[in-house]
Amino acid sequence: MAILEKTHEHPKRLFWTLLGPGLLAMIGDNDAGGVISYAVTGVTFGFGWFSLLILALLPVVYVIQEMTMRLGMVSQKSFPTLVFEHFGAFWGNFSLTTLLILNLLTLMTEFIGMSIGLSTLGIPFISSVFLSLLATITFAVLSRYVTKERLALLVGALNLVFIVIAILVHPNAHTIKQAFSLHGMLASSANTWLFFLLATIGNAVAPWMIFFQGSAVIDKGMTQQDVRLGRLDTLLGVIAQAVIAIAILIAGSALHDLALRQSTVITSPIALLAGYGQLYGNVVRDLFAFGLINAGFLAAITISLSTSWAFSDGWRFHHQHRIFHLVYLGGLVLAAILILIPHLPLTALAVSAQAMAGLFIIPLLFFLRKLTGDVTVMGQYVNKKKGMRAATCVIILVIAVNLLLIFHTILSFSF
Repeated sequence: MAILEKTHEHPKRLFWTLLGPGLLAMIGDNDAGGVISYAVTGVTFGFGWFSLLILALLPVVYVIQEMTMRLGMVSQKSFPTLVFEHFGAFWGNFSLTTLLILNLLTLMTEFIGMSIGLSTLGIPFISSVFLSLLATITFAVLSRYVTKERLALLVGALNLVFIVIAILVHPNAHTIKQAFSLHGMLASSANTWLFFLLATIGNAVAPWMIFFQGSAVIDKGMTQQDVRLGRLDTLLGVIAQAVIAIAILIAGSALHDLALRQSTVITSPIALLAGYGQLYGNVVRDLFAFGLINAGFLAAITISLSTSWAFSDGWRFHHQHRIFHLVYLGGLVLAAILILIPHLPLTALAVSAQAMAGLFIIPLLFFLRKLTGDVTVMGQYVNKKKGMRAATCVIILVIAVNLLLIFHTILSFSF
């Protein structure tokens, strides 16, 4: 039975009952790596032009996640299940294997973010790693999806701390005017602004979000009758992600003048935290550390769930089966152990995860477009001509971005 039917006697509760999968997928996308990337972008260029870029990406992200939501609700089958059924075992296993590797790399960046944030608050780094691991493992013992979702939404709401930070650093009129100047862009090399351009686009959507939202709507009991409100949930998630991302850009831009005066390059979370402490005191520094912890924790949960759901569905196991929990726990434990390796190339890890995500999402988008355009799968909810054109434009854009990424890599090795 559709959630819409279950709650028809309680219309005031309907919206809050449906709120979840789309919002969680999007705010989870502002993970620890994304927070650092947006903040460093703000430090380097200010918040102006990149804020406009984030707003311009809103329709692109919405198209992808709306198709994902609609596919799950109408077919009542998860994304990996449909890939196995319609594209064969090779592409099904390819999707699972690539997702596992990519999510492991991303989980490592989440643990790095959480651990550095906790270290800033006075907890030793190694203890911070194990504390982060314990917190994310504890989440796995919650058996019901609704319980998981409500806790995750509570954690996600704490992302508002970045709006608080943006208000505390309050850019003045001169800073705002400077943010929309072309001087900073022109003063930087093409290689530099291209890197940040690609990072911003890459942060907007990730492969795990497709797997997560597609399975979450099914676990929640949503059906095709809930598509309209599912679209609202997705739209709110896309808007929330953009608002938080812009707030982080503003927070990062507060360190722009400091970086120029001291001729320093602020590219790490440790340097960001030190800059906030120097300019704004411990309160802003600790708030940013808390935001980093919170972003990493929520992303670790949603990313791990996407992996567990994908493997359970691909291998035809129930979501309460031990395989589901083993995949969830195994990924977290392995990621936590790996970041304890001395002299680990953290920057290379982050870049590798981003590059893999950009490449991996291309076949996923082809699958998504094909499935949502198949009337035997979607029935009356099949993509219309306008929807197919929008999906095609998104795929072309993603391919173009990846060609730029390859071009950027060539430039990096050439100079």
